[in-house]
Amino acid sequence: MTIELYNDGDHKCFSYEDIVGSHGVQSNQFLVVDDGHAALIDPGGDLTYPDLYQHLSQEITVKDLDYVIASHQDPDIVSSLSHWIAGTESKIVIPEVWERFIPHLCRSAKVKEMEKRLVAIPDRGKALPIGNALLVAIPAHYLHSEGNFQFYDPVSRILFSGDLGASFLDKEDLSDPVSDFASHIPYMVGFHRRFMGSNKILRLWVSMVRQLDLEWIVPQHGRSFKGKEIIEEFLNWLEDLQCGIDLMTQDDYMLPKRPSEWE
Repeated sequence: MTIELYNDGDHKCFSYEDIVGSHGVQSNQFLVVDDGHAALIDPGGDLTYPDLYQHLSQEITVKDLDYVIASHQDPDIVSSLSHWIAGTESKIVIPEVWERFIPHLCRSAKVKEMEKRLVAIPDRGKALPIGNALLVAIPAHYLHSEGNFQFYDPVSRILFSGDLGASFLDKEDLSDPVSDFASHIPYMVGFHRRFMGSNKILRLWVSMVRQLDLEWIVPQHGRSFKGKEIIEEFLNWLEDLQCGIDLMTQDDYMLPKRPSEWE
């Protein structure tokens, strides 16, 4: 199903949230279109490729995609890379830190073609021109990947936040934004405690993001946060969240058995 997030006639944003089905972790894919140009964010893997291609075809000529963008290197982000190289003429946008690793996701015959079309995002971020607009890659390192970016659309004021804000719900309409933040926390907290780097990183990120004019935060998994009030609740929650290395103790680094018992 195609979900229209924004449309002013010239600039459009779409989400695709139900393509994977029951075969893998639920994930959202995103399309940003401006003046006939388009960027696909976090297209996913082989589970998503055939249906996603059909959905995109309803909005654009897929082979003319300007960008296929990966926020980081995970399989649910961009393991379908070879398909997009073969089926489009797009530039491939990835974090610079993963530039030497991403060829492992390509068929060997496609590696040289991928390298010619590669756009590496430096650690400080980068603005990508798309039609008459910009899509801005902003740093989100260690949230959760070491080299990780989110993508801010200044026209729609949407932040595509990747794994930050992700939730995992059963039998929910994922197209509905969160309306009661407190009741939504249980669907997020376990994932964020395990996959986000530390409270220090969260506070640095929140300080940066408060400078943006935000109307909507849309994660890669689960439901979104729409409106300044609910976004503020989300940011406040992140500022106080202990996660990642904050929670590690010696109990997490213990040998499974005594060495004398290994034989």
